[in-house]
Amino acid sequence: MSLTHSPVRAVGGMAASAHPLASAAGAEMLRNGGNAFDAVIAITATLNVVEPFMSGLAGQGGATVWSAADQRMRCLDFITPVPKLFDSAGLEREAVNTGPMASGAPGNLAGWCTMLDTYGTMSLAEVLAPAIRHARDGFPVSALYAAMATDTKKRAVTPEWAKVYLPVDGECTSGWILLQPRLADTLEAIASEGARHLHGGALGQAMVDHIAELGGCLSMEDLEAVKPAWQVPFAAGYRDLLVYTTPPPAESFQFPLTLRILDGFDLGEMDHVGVDHLDTVLRAIRVAAEKRINNNNRPVVDIEALLAEENVEPMRRRVRDPEPITARTEQFGDPLPPHVAEGRSHTTSVSVADKHGNMVCLTQSHGSPWGSTVVIPDTGVCMNNFLNWGDLNPASPNRLLGGKRWAMCLTPSISTRNGQPVLALGTPGSYGIMQTQTQAMVHYLDFGLNLRQAIEAPRARLFDGRRVVLEERVASSVVEALRGRGHEIEPGGPYTMQCGGMQAVSRDPATGALAGTADPRRDGVAVGV
Repeated sequence: MSLTHSPVRAVGGMAASAHPLASAAGAEMLRNGGNAFDAVIAITATLNVVEPFMSGLAGQGGATVWSAADQRMRCLDFITPVPKLFDSAGLEREAVNTGPMASGAPGNLAGWCTMLDTYGTMSLAEVLAPAIRHARDGFPVSALYAAMATDTKKRAVTPEWAKVYLPVDGECTSGWILLQPRLADTLEAIASEGARHLHGGALGQAMVDHIAELGGCLSMEDLEAVKPAWQVPFAAGYRDLLVYTTPPPAESFQFPLTLRILDGFDLGEMDHVGVDHLDTVLRAIRVAAEKRINNNNRPVVDIEALLAEENVEPMRRRVRDPEPITARTEQFGDPLPPHVAEGRSHTTSVSVADKHGNMVCLTQSHGSPWGSTVVIPDTGVCMNNFLNWGDLNPASPNRLLGGKRWAMCLTPSISTRNGQPVLALGTPGSYGIMQTQTQAMVHYLDFGLNLRQAIEAPRARLFDGRRVVLEERVASSVVEALRGRGHEIEPGGPYTMQCGGMQAVSRDPATGALAGTADPRRDGVAVGV
């Protein structure tokens, strides 16, 4: 890592996402007089087009937002319940990974519209315009798209997926122009009719009918019941910041819990990316992950109690204890499909700020790459596989039951200092999301790296047991010392998507100066205005 790397800086606005065309769409809204809320919806809709393997209008997600007008932090939850007719009896794990039984009701489109209606200044047609343009005119796909498409075609369940996302010969390479005219038509209908085109309208009916033909259980009742909810954020202090993220039943609390544990250690006095620094952070993550798994779907008051000093201090003692920690980091007990167990990024996160002081961090997903791989014919819409993130195990607190909300690990965050927003930080990465955000926060706050350096710095991804995938930009002597302390270290390459794909924006409240950066582990960029 070069310590000369700097983030993008601007004063008029900042848009950071996982694709250049999406970030440009957000910047376009900001230049045209829109605010951060307008920009974030333009970005997320464009990501549906240019990064369709990570998210789309038929996915789910959540956001943490700061409204400058009312000086208020809120979260918007657009994760939907398990379909009411879902029955897990006799189902194998693969049934909720790929195919018609894997999908929950879409939440993203309703979430976008709710945010726009609440805080936006532009029309739905205006913010969808860049997405419609790129869907109809096409764009050259990246090497990442080509690699994801090559992997996904092995698990696609219907010919419609290949028809929409692959060349005629089935071989995808970077630079191929992807045209999505049916998706453009769908987005134009949404621009005209709003979310009701899906939730009770023609798109919803086509979705329900096709999934029923394939043997699924999603109903119009499920679609019509989707109601994104504004929530009070979950917050915890770390150093001089107050860190806000989505509340339970989201699993996001692992992130602030890890920070609370680490708040008892003077990390800045340790060698950066040295053995003591990494050992302490890895152990804290493992302790917090185990608490998250065992406390899924508990009431907010119970989760808040976990973060109380008298409960956090025993966790710190466990981190200080030299005995190696063996613990889970993933789900309660169900075996995961290989592409999930290896921590493949399958989500996307967006961070935006504007000149008015508004700030948004939004994380949305299909669940896995291209979700369930079920594409609704003649619409260009690919379904999620969010049920893959619940458990079939009857003993799990996160068991899938018809009509029940299950816990998800999306963790969009905004941090304040002295009551003003200073940092929006979010990432994809499965159960590694909370791990990645912790590590970036430590690089940024404890070691004083700038935003770009903090995101580029070497990271790790912990898995069940003692397994750790560690990026190879760590000294071999440090790696061997970590092994000596009980960590089962595996090399992850110089940069690996197993460690996420973070987007971040910071703001100096005194001057209004903005900084933004996107993760080199993905295709993203930050665009300033």
